[in-house]
Amino acid sequence: MLNFTDVSLRRGGELLFSGLDFTLPPGKKAGLVGANGAGKSSLFSLILGDLACESGEVQLANGVVLAHVAQETPPDPRPALEYVLDGDQELRRLQQALSVAEAQGDAALGELHTRMASIEGYAAPARAARLLIGLGFAPGQETEPVASFSGGWRMRLNLARALMCRSDLLLLDEPTNHLDLDAVIWLEQWLLHYPGTLLLISHDRDFLDRVVGVIAHLEQGSLRLYTGNYSAFEQARAAQLASQQSAYERQQREVAHMQSFVERFRYKASKARQAQSRLKALERLERIAPAHADSPFSFEFLTPRKLPRPLLTLDRVSAGYGTRKILDGVKLSIAPGERLALLGANGAGKSTLIKLLAGVLPAMAGDLQSARDLAVGYFAQHQLEQLTPEESPLAHLQRAAPGVREQELRNFLGGFNFRGAMAERAVGSFSGGEKARLVLALLLHARPNLLLLDEPTNHLDLDMRHALTLAMQDFEGALVVVAHDRHLLRTTTDTFLLVNEGRVEPWTGDLDDYAAWLSSDRRATVATGTPVREALRGNERERRQQAAQRREQLRPLRDAVKKAEQSIEKLEARRTQLEAVLADSALYEAAQREKLTEAMQEKARLDRDLAVAEEAWLNASATLEEAEAEVAA
Repeated sequence: MLNFTDVSLRRGGELLFSGLDFTLPPGKKAGLVGANGAGKSSLFSLILGDLACESGEVQLANGVVLAHVAQETPPDPRPALEYVLDGDQELRRLQQALSVAEAQGDAALGELHTRMASIEGYAAPARAARLLIGLGFAPGQETEPVASFSGGWRMRLNLARALMCRSDLLLLDEPTNHLDLDAVIWLEQWLLHYPGTLLLISHDRDFLDRVVGVIAHLEQGSLRLYTGNYSAFEQARAAQLASQQSAYERQQREVAHMQSFVERFRYKASKARQAQSRLKALERLERIAPAHADSPFSFEFLTPRKLPRPLLTLDRVSAGYGTRKILDGVKLSIAPGERLALLGANGAGKSTLIKLLAGVLPAMAGDLQSARDLAVGYFAQHQLEQLTPEESPLAHLQRAAPGVREQELRNFLGGFNFRGAMAERAVGSFSGGEKARLVLALLLHARPNLLLLDEPTNHLDLDMRHALTLAMQDFEGALVVVAHDRHLLRTTTDTFLLVNEGRVEPWTGDLDDYAAWLSSDRRATVATGTPVREALRGNERERRQQAAQRREQLRPLRDAVKKAEQSIEKLEARRTQLEAVLADSALYEAAQREKLTEAMQEKARLDRDLAVAEEAWLNASATLEEAEAEVAA
């Protein structure tokens, strides 16, 4: 389907990658990962023919129909549905041919109708409408002109247009960036049923885990394929790095030994030949590179100055825009340490609630009480555009924190990978990801006690997402998050709130339950007017029963894992004691020989028992993971 042979590419005089060799067979779904700037989008441009290789060749199989998401959307006056239908080029060609044939009474009319039926062309408008609904457009919006939609919604139209194409090869570059969680879940299911070959750039690890079966890792100018999803890649990569680092350190010791020999004996006649031999061996040696897995990001939230309790209280609060009410009767209290995630369809009111909590949007009715020492940190995508283009990250932070030493500010920015000259570059030249990092840096330095994050991971790569996740886990204040990144939600939040039909209700299930609810009849029931609480209450007892059954099924396996862990802990504790005994030099005196022998024998038994216990733990853990996966499925 797709073949790279010894491909090299230079951009702006810099070598992005060289010697790339890989093949993507028909039907494979692969994720392309790597740090920002590694060349992922440039690799897509090579496939599309927008860039030419410096050397090597990129080959597509004959007749391959390729689809990708356009980055630009003209202000098209046509309805959104017509714009999406353009994605199926054969459909459009047949429609045009039919129009001409009907006008001219052409004899080929019957053949054209037959071909139209074979590609299900008469059902194409319904297929396009389903794509639009799946990507979050409301019924009726398919008739609105493309020009009336904002930039983010136009990107959804471009995605729908790419999905409309009956392609053999689909290239998707960060397709979830402009989607909410509902649309991400829908797209995930669509891609799982896509029959063609998929090459996907994404920094959403849950999305990659569910969609792809191969990971193509682009790093330091080379590409390597790993079988499995992203989690499998992480494990394989960790093992590879550990092995590489061990081999590197071993080789460095050998190199140092040979160099020492050469320096000592190269001028001694009796050793000169051996020294020269080692010198040549050093020259021929293929050096192993040190393993690099360090993230360029390392930061944490500064401790909030005060943590009043509660931070915010909402009692029967309504909010909206103008006379249009979006939220009604919201009752909510937020205290330090709370971790809230907002779920709900696009337009349901998640961002409205965030703005209400941030004080950006006033309450239309009800009582909203904030603590005297409330310090809100609010992140939203529009704030990226509010940065001063001609100023540097350092200047932004100096303005936000007057009186703080410059070196202290530079150290803080360094944790966000704004180091050296980068800290003094004009923000106007930054990418979306770099701007998002700077806004987060400014936010964290302000020491908020209530953090409101509306899609914070858009444009952030996996390393930055991981660093942000770790920082959020240690945050002492309260956290309210809207995100389509399920890994971020799972690892940083404890409580889900569903925003729907103007209400804000606790969601008692997990994210998998939410995905199931979206695809079930419950969503249709709610859409017809049944209050959310009734839809949830009707299935709450069933969810509890199922959860109890799952716990009961898994209990023996969890007990086995726990028993194995306890056995390992006891053996390791005894081995530590024994190693302390063996470290005593008095034990090696002649009078202690019998005691030494007993200690050495016990140490050998402990090592054997520990190996057996670890093997039992690994087997029990693997069995438990398989059982948990079966239950989840």
